[in-house]
Amino acid sequence: MTTQLTPPTATGKRPGATTPPAAPRRAGGGPRGHRPWTPWLYLLPALAVLGALLVYPVYQLGLISFLEYTQAQVSGGEPTFFKGFGNYTTLFADPQFWQVLLATVLFAAACVVTTLAVGCALAVLLTRVRALPRFVLMMAALGAWATPAITGSTVWVFLFDPDFGPVNKLLGLGDFSWTYGRYSAFALVLLEVVWCSFPFVMVTVYAGIKAIPSEVLEAASLDGASQWRIWRSVMAPMLRPILVVVTIQSIIWDFKVFTQIYVMTNGGGIAGQNLVLNVYAYQKAFASSQYSLGSAIGVVMLLILLAVTLVYLRLLRRQGEEL
Repeated sequence: MTTQLTPPTATGKRPGATTPPAAPRRAGGGPRGHRPWTPWLYLLPALAVLGALLVYPVYQLGLISFLEYTQAQVSGGEPTFFKGFGNYTTLFADPQFWQVLLATVLFAAACVVTTLAVGCALAVLLTRVRALPRFVLMMAALGAWATPAITGSTVWVFLFDPDFGPVNKLLGLGDFSWTYGRYSAFALVLLEVVWCSFPFVMVTVYAGIKAIPSEVLEAASLDGASQWRIWRSVMAPMLRPILVVVTIQSIIWDFKVFTQIYVMTNGGGIAGQNLVLNVYAYQKAFASSQYSLGSAIGVVMLLILLAVTLVYLRLLRRQGEEL
C-alpha cells in the first residue's frame, strides 16, 4: 500500500494543513507590549541621583554667581540682592584671573602630555616583559592610582623636603627648596599628578594593544619597522579612539587639580605664584568670603570643561564606527 503525498502549494504549505493562530498584539505597539518610554523607567533612579547631586548644585552655583553674596549676607547683616553680571565683570577685569587661567591651561597641558607619554610607554613595555615583571609593574601602578591625593601629596612633599627628604640627598642638592621657586614647585606638583594619573592611561592603552591582532604587529616587525615606527604607524592609528578618550579625561582631571597644588605649595605658593583656578576660587570664596566671586570662577571653569566635553562628544560621533 502506497501513500500519495500531496505537493505543497505556492505558499509552501500543504492543502489542509492548519496554521497556528497569530499571537495577539498587545496594546502599546510591539507584540510583547514594548513601550518607547520603558527604558526611561530603568534610567529614572540614576537620573534622580544625578539630578540631586549635579543639577541642583550647579543651579545654586550659577544663582550665587549673579548675587551679592559675601560674609555680610551670610550672617544676615545685609540683604542679598541681584547683581547680574557684575561679578563676572569684576572677575574679567582682574589681571590676576587671566594670569591664573593661563597658568592653569599651561600646567594642565604639561600634565596631560607627560601622563600620556608615560602611560603609553609603560603600556608598550607591559607587552614586552614576562608575566612576573608585568604583574609587579601593574600592581605598583594600581597602588599609585588607588592612593588618595592628599596622602600622595604629603608623601611627595616629604620625599623632596630640603632638610629630611631623601631626593635632595641622593641628587646632592643640599637644602634646595623645590616649593620656593615657581617653576620648580609646578614641576614637583606635575610629577605627583603624573604619578597618580598614568596608571589609568597605562591600563587602558594596554587593553587596547592586546586587542590588536598579533598578525598585524608581526607583519610590521618582519618588514623591518622599528618599535617607534610600529607605534606611530600601526598602533597609534588603531588606538586612536582609546587615545581620544584618555586624552579628554586627562584634560578634565588635570584642569581642575586642587589637592596637589593646595597641599604641596601650601595654598598656592609664595604670593600666589602657583595658583590654579580651583585654588584661586577657593581663596576668593572662603579665604576672602567673596562667595559670589568664587561661584563665578566655578561657572567659568564649568563652561570651559563643558566646551571640552562637547568637543569630546563630537569626536566620538565622528569615530562612532571605529568605537
